[in-house]
Amino acid sequence: MSEESTEKREKKPFDRLQDQLKDTVETGAVTTDGNSSIHCLTIIGQIEGHYALSSENKTTKYEHVMPQLVAIEESPDIKGVLFLLNTVGGDIEAGLALAELIAGMKKPTVSLVLGGGHSIGVPLAVAADRSFIVPSATMTIHPVRTNGLVLGVPQAFTYFQKMQERITDFVVAHSHIKKARFSELCMNTGELVTDVGTVLDGKDAVAEGLIDQLGSLSDALDALYERIP
Repeated sequence: MSEESTEKREKKPFDRLQDQLKDTVETGAVTTDGNSSIHCLTIIGQIEGHYALSSENKTTKYEHVMPQLVAIEESPDIKGVLFLLNTVGGDIEAGLALAELIAGMKKPTVSLVLGGGHSIGVPLAVAADRSFIVPSATMTIHPVRTNGLVLGVPQAFTYFQKMQERITDFVVAHSHIKKARFSELCMNTGELVTDVGTVLDGKDAVAEGLIDQLGSLSDALDALYERIP
C-alpha cells in the first residue's frame, strides 16, 4: 500500500472534515463520506464565460467546472452528483456548455434551485436527471440579449434567434414544458418592467413542467440515492 493511501486511510474524521471545507472554499464543491459518496457542486452568482468579470462579482467560472465534471464522471468513488443552483445567469455559451456536459453524464444527477435559477440558469437546472426547486425560489425566462455595441444588421439578429432556438430546444428536450409555451413565456411583455419575459416561482415552475418537483435538500438527496445502483 502506498504512503498516500495509508495517510488517507488513517486520517481522523476532523481532518477529513477540514479537507472537505478546504475543497468547498477553493472550488465550491465537496464530496460527502457515506455509504454512497455524493459530490455536491454549486453553481452560484454569475456564469463567467470568455471574459473575466469584476472581482466584486460572485462567479462560477466555466473553465473550472468543466474539468471537475470530467473528473467526477471518471471517479470510481463518486456515485452521484447534486447541483445546487443560485444563479442570475451569465455567459450564454458557457452556461449552455456546462448544461450539455451535465446532461451527458452517465452518473445519477439531481439539481436543486435555491434562491434563483435565472436566464441561462434554466438549462442548467433542467440538465440533471431530476430537478427540484424550493417554493421560495424564482426562475426568470427571457430571450437572448446582449450588452454593449451591436452592429444593427440582420445577421446579428439572426444569430440571436438561432442561439435562442438552441436554448429552447435544450430546455424542451430535458423538461416537460412544450416549445410553444416556453417561447410564449420568453416573449411575455406584461410582467417585467424593462424587459420581456416571465418570472416563475417554485410552484409555477413545476406547474409549467419546467422543474420536476417542489422540494428541498432532503428530497433532492433521496431522489439521488434512489438512482444510485
